[in-house]
Amino acid sequence: MKSDIHPPYHTTTYSCGCGASFQIGSTMKEEIKVEICSKCHPQYTGKSKLIDTEGRIDRFKKKYQGFQPK
Repeated sequence: MKSDIHPPYHTTTYSCGCGASFQIGSTMKEEIKVEICSKCHPQYTGKSKLIDTEGRIDRFKKKYQGFQPK
């Protein structure tokens, strides 16, 4: 490897919205905040959790609650 062309590699703290935090090596900034991590993601936990931040599901249900297919 050539010297002085690679970014500095240091320990970074990742903080999740669920409250979990863990250390990982990265070339990015010192602290990174994420919304979903491996401790709260439905694929890894086996739980079917729906994340609706903008009320899209409620608006959809309200819009089509009286819909009857022909």
